[in-house]
Amino acid sequence: MSSKQEREARIHALLSDIQQQRLDLSAGRRDFLQSTAHYDRGWLTFLSMRRYLAIGSSALAIWSVRSPNKFMRLLKRGFGVWSTWRMVKAALPPR
Repeated sequence: MSSKQEREARIHALLSDIQQQRLDLSAGRRDFLQSTAHYDRGWLTFLSMRRYLAIGSSALAIWSVRSPNKFMRLLKRGFGVWSTWRMVKAALPPR
């Protein structure tokens, strides 16, 4: 009989370990979803804008073929603004 009681005690201990592991996994999942919520929202925003990005890139391709000088000038200005932004951002102290 003691063998049967030991077996049931072992089963009960294993079941309580499994229950604790499930609770830990649930808490870890919640923490993971909270920490990645910002990226998920950004990804969903990108997916919702995909149609407009395709239309805009097509229009930009047509415009760049029709007036390449204007496009190159605009591209250089955009790169200059982006470089300036990076420099200012690096010079400012982090929050």
